[in-house]
Amino acid sequence: MITNAAAGTNVQEIATGIFRINTPVPLPDGQLFSFNQYLVVDDAPLLFHTGPRQLFPLVSEAIARVISIERLRYIGLSHVEADECGAMNLLLAVAPQAVPLCGQVAAMVSMTDLADRPPRAMADGEELDLGQHTIRWFDMPHVPHGWECGLMMDTRTRTLFCGDLFTQGGPSETALTDADIFGPSEAFRLQMDYFAHAPQTADRLAALAAQSPRVMAVMHGSAWEGDGAALLRHLSEAVSPH
Repeated sequence: MITNAAAGTNVQEIATGIFRINTPVPLPDGQLFSFNQYLVVDDAPLLFHTGPRQLFPLVSEAIARVISIERLRYIGLSHVEADECGAMNLLLAVAPQAVPLCGQVAAMVSMTDLADRPPRAMADGEELDLGQHTIRWFDMPHVPHGWECGLMMDTRTRTLFCGDLFTQGGPSETALTDADIFGPSEAFRLQMDYFAHAPQTADRLAALAAQSPRVMAVMHGSAWEGDGAALLRHLSEAVSPH
C-alpha cells in the first residue's frame, strides 16, 4: 500500500500483525537508501524505530493508514540515533498513551533526559505482552554499535527486529524476501564498517541465533524470511577476528 506517492512511502505486512513502513530517501550522491519502521498492531500497539525527525509527516501518515496513531502504546528504539528515535517526541505528542521502549542502559544514559515522557526500560531477556504478540528484549552492547544497543523479537511470529544488522543499500522496493541479503549487506558493511567488533560480538550474535528467528525485520533494506539462525551465524563468522 502506497501511503505517499510523492515520497514513495509504503506499508506492507511482513508477518501476522507486523507492518513495515518504508521510505526511500535520496543520499547526497543521488543514490536511494531505505528507512524502515515496524508497526506491531495489537491491543497495545508498538512502533520500532521512529525514523528521523524530518520523516515524521510521512511515518505518521503511514501509521494512520493502519491504525489510529493515538492508539500507540510503545515507541521502541535500538539505540540513540536519528533514524532510531529522531521523531520520538513528535510521536509522543500525538500518541498520549505512548512511552519510549528501550534497554536499561539507553534509559539511563539518554532517553530519561531526551524523551518528553519517561521510558519503559527493558532488562535483557525480559518479555512484554502486547496482547497477541509477546516481545522479548535482548541487550546487544556494541552490536553493531553503541553501548546502549538492544534488539527485540516477537515470540509469536519469531520476527527479530534486527535494526542495523543486514543493512542493504538501495530503495528496497521488496518488503519481504527469501533471496540472499547476506551478500548485499556484507558488501554495504565493508564500504564503511559500522560494527564495533567488540569482544562479545560473536557471543551476542550466537545468542540471537539460538532464538531461531524466521523473519528478520531489517531497518534499512528488505525484510527477510528463512533460517534466521543460519543467517546470524554467517554474520558472526564474518565479523569475528580470523
